[in-house]
Amino acid sequence: MANRKIALVTGAGSGIGKHSALALMRAGWDVTLAGRRREALEETAALGKDSGARALVVPADVSDQASVKALFAKVKAEFGRLDFLFNNAGVNAPGIPIEDMSLEQWKYVVDINLTGLFLCAQEAIRIMKAQDPRGGRIVNNGSISAHAPRPNSAPYTATKHAVTGLTKSLALDCRKHDIACGQIDIGNAATDMAARMAKGVPQANGEIAIEPIMDVESVADTIVHMASLPPGSNLLFATVMATKMPFVGRG
Repeated sequence: MANRKIALVTGAGSGIGKHSALALMRAGWDVTLAGRRREALEETAALGKDSGARALVVPADVSDQASVKALFAKVKAEFGRLDFLFNNAGVNAPGIPIEDMSLEQWKYVVDINLTGLFLCAQEAIRIMKAQDPRGGRIVNNGSISAHAPRPNSAPYTATKHAVTGLTKSLALDCRKHDIACGQIDIGNAATDMAARMAKGVPQANGEIAIEPIMDVESVADTIVHMASLPPGSNLLFATVMATKMPFVGRG
């Protein structure tokens, strides 16, 4: 038990966070499950029960600094250290023209997708640089939108581009603390958020088209791989996407 690795996954109650947390547990990690809905987090914990790993459920709002501080204090109190943070929690805004978007809709996405990652990274670094053995790893959830936007996606796309800048800065600034930072950019994983792809979504030329989706376990497996790299190696950017989705080329 003393040699077990400790992970924290935000947005662990559904989608990519849920599947990644379960994959980490199956791989032998003890995992703190963070998110806004306790019931959903408890469901994830129950699904991972047979793995033999410990799942700590901590409801938290990543956009609230006090809530984030309480989350990481709980991790430290329960496990004594933190080896891996999957900065996963994220939201989208309604697909409407930017000129029709309210400031509240914009700020809601920025507060969770960008400020939330900053707050969680800050607290993770404070633990990782002070623990013994020192160091750890942070993986930020970017998106295909970190490279190219979809129509009417300004808040989401802007935050995901910003996540790339945050990832690069963390990778640079945390070297001295033996903390690695990388980013996973995901395209069309089969989650509730991506279910609309199978029904048809707007394309750059104005058409509505059905897009291929991939098994979310491909994302979870990649997270386990990134988390399990030796301290001297870092997968700075990983893109995991449905093979035939219209991203590369001209569609």
